[in-house]
Amino acid sequence: MEKNSLLRQLPKVDEVLRRPPVAALELPQTVVTDLVRGRIEELRQRILEGSLTSLPTVEELCDGVCADAAAAAKPSLRPVINATGVTLHTNLGRACLSEKAVAAAAAAARRYSTLEYDLEKGERGSRYSHVEKLLCRITGAQAAMAVNNNAAAVLLILSAVGKGGEVITSRGELVEIGGSFRIPEIMEQCGCSLREVGATNKTHLRDYENAIGEGTRALLKVHTSNYRILGFSESVPLQDLVALGRKHGLPVIEDLGSGCFFDLERIGIHGEPTVMDSVRAGVDIISFSGDKLLGGPQAGIILGSEEWIARLKTHPLTRAMRVDKMTLAALEATLQSYLDPEKAREEIPTLRMLSIDPARLKLRAELLRERLEKEGVLCEVVPEQDQVGGGSVPTQLLPTWAVAVTPRNLTVDGLEERLRTRSATPIIGRIAHERYLLDVRTLWEEDFALIAASVAEADR
Repeated sequence: MEKNSLLRQLPKVDEVLRRPPVAALELPQTVVTDLVRGRIEELRQRILEGSLTSLPTVEELCDGVCADAAAAAKPSLRPVINATGVTLHTNLGRACLSEKAVAAAAAAARRYSTLEYDLEKGERGSRYSHVEKLLCRITGAQAAMAVNNNAAAVLLILSAVGKGGEVITSRGELVEIGGSFRIPEIMEQCGCSLREVGATNKTHLRDYENAIGEGTRALLKVHTSNYRILGFSESVPLQDLVALGRKHGLPVIEDLGSGCFFDLERIGIHGEPTVMDSVRAGVDIISFSGDKLLGGPQAGIILGSEEWIARLKTHPLTRAMRVDKMTLAALEATLQSYLDPEKAREEIPTLRMLSIDPARLKLRAELLRERLEKEGVLCEVVPEQDQVGGGSVPTQLLPTWAVAVTPRNLTVDGLEERLRTRSATPIIGRIAHERYLLDVRTLWEEDFALIAASVAEADR
């Protein structure tokens, strides 16, 4: 009987829509009506379940509708503050673009452009021309192109080169990347067969040579960018594999994964080959990502000999994988920075974050701590370690400094949840040793005031 009484007291949709706060909402009427119906239906279900024994006032219901409207008006894809210290955080969009790349993408989006138009000839041009010369100049490759990501690049290459035959790969390089994207399954989709050679920890040149037969189409080398095999292990040097390919008239393909143009050894990051190393070794086709260590937009970049790149450009799959004007504009601007490596180090956020000196990080952490303490936040500066992220440099952690916040009125988990869900700009930090950490490697100093105010507000 009590349930029936509550159900009868539920307000009508029209009644709520006429109330001033709801009537004043600047949203399409159909959207507001759906929000009101959703709130009333939620109350109805809670009454039927027995979890609601008294109704909110109509004013409280209107407040809820207005809150829902405010949430609905926010875009799903929103900027966040990355306080995790992970430079290439896949879930947070990986590489941040340089200011030049952002401006170039915006300009390409805002107006008509020369995407596929040759101004000199006054006729249709190639969209690859905007980045091909730059890629060849920086790396020394004969030809280049770009598709929408490195997974697409590998799929295209294997479809064009390996279809109907075998591609030989070391067992120790049968990688899986995000989303269960595995080399053996890619080969199956491409219509070619995987020929595994060697053992998980050791593969010799003779293993490749003994596997070569009439059906062999290519030799594939995969850089294990998201894991390493350590200890009693051995792999075939790239130059030796290229020489074997030349001997048998077979192309050598290399999937570099997190392709890099900058010598990371200079900033203390070890074991990551550069794209130029592979070009100098004579690899026929090389693929890698544009949005990882390169620090550009999401793209799959393919370099190699003129013969093979020409074949890829005309393959039927290429059109389905092509990049749009905004990606090409951002990629071109990113590549232009690499014409001067030191300039790239300063202009490209990924390289700047990875190369920043720990002493500078500590100074930044002290500055953030001062801001927080002025807001009444209990905190201290602590040494920490960062991952590079994005499936790159898996065995090395980078020394860093963070501000550890001890909440006064919340649990650490509660503070994390509030900063993530209630801040005007969501703040994504990390929890370690029962402390909430704000890692300054991936923060902009211009955001420190906002961060301090948000943490103080969340812990009130």
